[in-house]
Amino acid sequence: MLPVMRCDEHLYPVPKFDLGKGDVKDFMNELKGFHEQFYDCFQRSESREHFLKFMAGQFSPLERKSIEPIALAVKDGNVRAMQRFVSDAPWDDDKILTKYRSFVNDDLGSPDGALIFDESSFVKKGQDSIGVAKQYCGTIGKVENCQVGVFAAYVSENGYAMVDKRLFLPEKWFNGDYIERRKKCNLPEDTAFLTKPQLAVEMLNAVNQENVLPFKYVLGDSIYGISPDFIAAVESLPDKTYLVSVPKDTRCWLKRPMTITRSYRWGGKTRTKTLLVDPDSKPLTMEELARNINDYFWYRRKVSEGTKGPIVYEFTRRRVILSAEGLPQKTVWLLIRRSLGDDPQYSYFISNASSSTRLKTLVWLSGLRWAIEQCFEEAKTELGMDHYEVRKFPGWQHHMLTCMLAHFFLWHLKIRMGKKSAIYYAVAA
Repeated sequence: MLPVMRCDEHLYPVPKFDLGKGDVKDFMNELKGFHEQFYDCFQRSESREHFLKFMAGQFSPLERKSIEPIALAVKDGNVRAMQRFVSDAPWDDDKILTKYRSFVNDDLGSPDGALIFDESSFVKKGQDSIGVAKQYCGTIGKVENCQVGVFAAYVSENGYAMVDKRLFLPEKWFNGDYIERRKKCNLPEDTAFLTKPQLAVEMLNAVNQENVLPFKYVLGDSIYGISPDFIAAVESLPDKTYLVSVPKDTRCWLKRPMTITRSYRWGGKTRTKTLLVDPDSKPLTMEELARNINDYFWYRRKVSEGTKGPIVYEFTRRRVILSAEGLPQKTVWLLIRRSLGDDPQYSYFISNASSSTRLKTLVWLSGLRWAIEQCFEEAKTELGMDHYEVRKFPGWQHHMLTCMLAHFFLWHLKIRMGKKSAIYYAVAA
C-alpha cells in the first residue's frame, strides 16, 4: 500500500492503485478493446491472437506466468506457437511504444509530470540468456547471475506507468568469446555497449523527441546522479528540472572558491591549467557538510504512515558548488534527508531547480522516485514481470513491453471508472 502524504507538502498527490477484481464486470471485453488499438503493429492475425492470449494469461491467477503455463491455461493455446510469437515473430515495437505513450498521455499526462529512471534485476540460471552475467542484483541485494533492465516510468497527479525499457548488456558480452551467444540470442549486429545512464539518456531523448508525453521533472538514483552523460542530457532540454541522488563522498563548496588560469609550455605547445587561488580551500564531502549543520536548519516532516506509526525524517537544503577534479563547477541545490535518532542516516540529492525553489518542492520531488518502485512491485506481483524464461533479445523486449501495457491497462480501467483514492504518495517509503 502506498503511504500517506501530508497534503501541504507537495505540488500534487499521486493516487494509489486500488482497483479490485470485483470492480470490472466484463474484463475480457475491455481487454479486447485495448488490444484492437495495436492490430496494425502485427503482420499476421495469428500474432494478434497470441498477443491477446499472452496478456490475458498475465492477468490470470496462474502461480507462474511464463509462456508455457500461459499457453496451457488459455483457450486454444499452443506452447510452441506462443514461444515463437514472443521470441521470433515480427512486432512493430516502435509503433507499439508510440501508440502506448499516447494512451498514457490521454489518461495520465500532465505538464507537471515526471520521468523516473531506475533499474530492475532478474535472477537467472545458466549463461545462455541475453545479457546474463554475474553482476549486482538489486532484487536480492548482492552480486548474482542475473539480467538487469533499465526502465523509464512516468508519474503525475493521475497515476504512474512504465513508458520505456532497455536491457543492460555487460561489456564482456561484446568481446570475441560471446560471438556465438550473441547470434543465438538474436542480438542486432549494430548493438554497441552502453552504460546504464547512457541507456537512460536514449530513453529520455526518445520520449522528449517524440513529444507525446509532457514532463517537467527528471528523477533518478545515484548511478544517474554521478553520470556526466545523464546530467548533460537533462540540462540540454529546456525547462526541465532534475533531482537525482548522489553518494555521500560527493564534494562541494558552500562558496565558490577563486581560481586562476596559468599558461605553460609542454611538448613545444602552450597549454593552460586552472588552479585554486587558495590551495587550502578544498571542497567538503556532502557527509562532512551534513554532519556540521546546526539543528536549527533541519525541518522535520512526517512522510508516511507505517505499520508502527508515522515515519518522520528531517530535511535541509543548501546552494552548493559541485567539485570536479578539485575545481568548482556548476551551482545546484543540495537536499539532505536524515533519519531521527542517535545515529541518523543521511541521504543526498542534487537539483538544477531555480534558486527561488522552496524546500517543500525539493522534499516532494525526493519522494516521487518511489513511483517506479511501485511499478516494479505491481508488475512482478500481479503480472509475472520476473517470471519469463525467454533467452533471446527480442523475447526479453516483448515480455517487458507486454508487462508495461498490462500494468497501464489496469490504470486505464481505474481512471475510466472514475475510482477515487484518498491515499497519496509519500516523500519516502
